[in-house]
Amino acid sequence: MKKLLYIFLAAILTGGLTGCKKYLDKLDNPNLVTDPPLNGLLAQGTYRTGYSVFEMGDITSYYVQYLAGNTKGSDADVYNPVDYSSTWSDSYASMMNIKQMILKAQTDRAWLHLGVGQVLMALNLNMLINTFGDVPYSNALEGKNNIIPTFDKQQALHDTCQALLDAAITNLQRTDASLKLDAGSDVIHTGDAAAWLKSAYALKARFLNQWSKTSSYNATGILTALGNAYTSNADDAALLSFNGRSPWNGVAYNNTQLDLDGWLSTQIVNAMNGTNYPLKDPRLPRIASITKYGDYRGTQNGAGRIGTGTNQEESYLSVTGFYSATNAPLLIVTYAETKFIEAEAALRSGDPGRAYDAYLDGIRANMDKVGVAAADRDAYVNDPGISVGKANISFDLIFKEKYLAMLLNPAAWVDARRYDYKYKNFSLPVGAAIPTFIRRLNYPTIEISRNASNIPPVKGLDEKLVWDQ
Repeated sequence: MKKLLYIFLAAILTGGLTGCKKYLDKLDNPNLVTDPPLNGLLAQGTYRTGYSVFEMGDITSYYVQYLAGNTKGSDADVYNPVDYSSTWSDSYASMMNIKQMILKAQTDRAWLHLGVGQVLMALNLNMLINTFGDVPYSNALEGKNNIIPTFDKQQALHDTCQALLDAAITNLQRTDASLKLDAGSDVIHTGDAAAWLKSAYALKARFLNQWSKTSSYNATGILTALGNAYTSNADDAALLSFNGRSPWNGVAYNNTQLDLDGWLSTQIVNAMNGTNYPLKDPRLPRIASITKYGDYRGTQNGAGRIGTGTNQEESYLSVTGFYSATNAPLLIVTYAETKFIEAEAALRSGDPGRAYDAYLDGIRANMDKVGVAAADRDAYVNDPGISVGKANISFDLIFKEKYLAMLLNPAAWVDARRYDYKYKNFSLPVGAAIPTFIRRLNYPTIEISRNASNIPPVKGLDEKLVWDQ
C-alpha cells in the first residue's frame, strides 16, 4: 500500500503545483484514473488537504505577521492585491477529489471513508470562505457539466461545514463499513477512525468559535464538542508523510539557497524575544535561526530587509526548527488549539476557573509539542506574567498565547480578525495600501477570467466577512 501512496503523492505534486491551470482541467485529463480505489482517493484527499493548509498558511502568515517579505513594499506585506489563483485552483482540485471519494464511498457503503471525506471537505471549504467570503460550492464540483458555477453565500456555507461534520460524526461511528481505512494511505491519521472522529469534533468547535463577534455564538455547543475532541498531543491532526521535503522545511531550505523566503516578522519575534513582554519564550530557539549577532531579530512587514539577506542579519524559519525541520509535521488541528478554544468559550460562558486551567494547559501542550524542555516550560508557565490566577484570566492573555501556539496555521488569521488585531504592538505594515488591517482577499484572476458574471463585488480588502461584523 505504501507504494500506491507514493504513486498518488507523486501525481498530486505533479498536478497540484503546476500553477494557474483551471481546476476543471483536472477532471478532463484522460491520463487520470477514472475509477480509482477508495484508499487511493484517501491518500489523495488527505495529502491534498494537508498541502492546502500549508498553502493557506503561507498566504495568511504575512497578514498575521508571522512572516515578512524580504523586499520593501512586498505586495503580501502591504495589502496590495495578490493573485492567489494557484491556491484557489489547488483547493478546488482537492475538493473535487474529495467529492469523488464521497460519492464512491456512498455507493460502496464505505462509511468510514465517507466520514473522512466529509471532514476533509468541511476543512477545505471553511478555509476558502474564511479567506474569500462567498465562493462556489453547491454546483461548483460538477466538472465540465458546469463551468460557470454560482457563488454561495458565506452564512449558508458555514452551515454546510457544520452539516458535513455532523454527518461525518455519524459515519465515523458506524460499525458496518464495507472497507477499513488503510493506514498507509491516510497520511493524516494513519487509518484511525477514532482519531478522525476526534478531529471532526475539534473542527466543529473551531468553526463554532469563529462566530465569537456575533449573536449566534454558542459557548455551550463549543464546550460540548470539545468534550468529544482531543485529550492530548497524540491526537493532533497533522500531515505526516511527504514526497520530498515537508512544506515548511522546503521553505527554510530554499532560504539557505538564497531563494529568500521564510523570514520571520518583527511582530512574532518581538512577542517571544523579550521585547514586547519581559519574559523570553523558550519556543523561539525551536523555531527561528539565530542571527550573526547571537540574538533573534525579525523583519518589519513592508520595510524589507536591513542587511544583504545573505549574512544572517535577520532570523528565518530554521532548517532544524520544529515547524521547518526535515520531515517536520504539518499541523492541521492540535490539542493545544482546542485548549485555547476551551479557554475562550469558558470565559465567555462565565467560568473563569475552567478558562484559566485550559489556557495554561494550552501553553504546556504547545511547548511539549515543539520540544521545549520541561524545566524551561515550567519556568515560563509559572512566571507571574503567565500564571495570573483565575481572577485575572483575560481574552488578551488567551489570544496572545494562542497566537504563539498557532504559528503558520491559517486559522490564526481568523483569530486575528476576531480579535481585531489587538496583539501588543501589532501595527500596520510600512507603506500599507489601505488605512486599516486586512480582512479578506480578492477573488483570483483564474475565476474572474471565466466566471466574472457570477463573482460578488468586493468593496476592498478591508471588507469584513460575515462572522467578522
